[in-house]
Amino acid sequence: MSGSVLVKLLRCGRTAVSKQAFLIVRASPETTATTQSAGGVCGAGTRGVSSSVQRPVTWESFGIWDNRIEEPILLPSSIRYGKPIPQVSLSRVGSASVLGMRKQNEDRLRVAQISDDLLFFSVFDGHGGPHAADYCCTFMEKFIRDALEEEDDLEKVLRRAFLDADSALYTHLSYFNDASVLSVGTTATVALLRGGVELVVGSVGDSRAMICRKGAARKLTKDHTPDRKDERLRIQRHGGFVTWNSVGQANVNGRLAMTRSIGDFHLKTCGVIAEPDTKRINVKHGDDSFLALTSDGVNFLMSDQEICDIISQCQDPTEAAEVIAQQALQYGSEDNSSILIVPFGAWGKQQSTNAVYSMSRNFASSGRWA
Repeated sequence: MSGSVLVKLLRCGRTAVSKQAFLIVRASPETTATTQSAGGVCGAGTRGVSSSVQRPVTWESFGIWDNRIEEPILLPSSIRYGKPIPQVSLSRVGSASVLGMRKQNEDRLRVAQISDDLLFFSVFDGHGGPHAADYCCTFMEKFIRDALEEEDDLEKVLRRAFLDADSALYTHLSYFNDASVLSVGTTATVALLRGGVELVVGSVGDSRAMICRKGAARKLTKDHTPDRKDERLRIQRHGGFVTWNSVGQANVNGRLAMTRSIGDFHLKTCGVIAEPDTKRINVKHGDDSFLALTSDGVNFLMSDQEICDIISQCQDPTEAAEVIAQQALQYGSEDNSSILIVPFGAWGKQQSTNAVYSMSRNFASSGRWA
């Protein structure tokens, strides 16, 4: 069976493909898989990944990207799901991170290819210093690889990786023999995409993940803050307490504005945990425009739908990330503002008709610094 005939079968929605045809696919030209560090902030270098059957053929590209982004299809995934599945290339991922009013940027972003059919995207927002965020940015991928050797369920993989990262960070920081160093911590929002379709997100803290489906923002994470009754009750059961500062922000023991994190070992006995909430969905490339991971420097001032609408007006993910980061600054964000955008099949297909740029809001934000 020729390659062109196989593609016609895929386009017609045929799910049954013979073993002989699949063997022909394996002999097709393959592209090189790579791993990259987003934003250059992790210090982890680019690493090659070995080839296998999951790599896409190069003679056919996915056609609904509105001529803005053209990617080859993933043949094994397309055969499995009975419809064309585009490859999500790490080179297409957009990211931006700005300092804001802080003395240093404690946000870290990372993207990587863990295996031929598994991609890794993450945002870490450090506090008390960059040490915890740096550690997770460098080693979270390793802990995921280790967990994958014994577990195939990606939700269980993420839970184990987060807990292993927390334990290893404690050992790492203990070498400094300084109690103050053990007070550093970080949020962690990690997304794994397998086969171009299966998307699993794990998160602790108040960094977020959301997907844009048919132009509407769909949250994939919940903030872990003392404002949540279930989180507050856990803190109180472990002997901790919650206070509110002058601007109404709740804090654990008057110190930490979140109830889950990696690190913050001085508050572990008070109920602050590193176990993530996880969520699994299937990406619908005909409806889903992108996945966005954001730190609270963006989330504090911009709603998920506002972020979705602004990104939908941009030509490519890199431009969109820069626009969001700068818009957060314009709206008055004092924190580090970071965003990572992963384009899906409907990129450019959903155009928002709403006027998302608020002139009055911009004037008000400008006056804040007068």
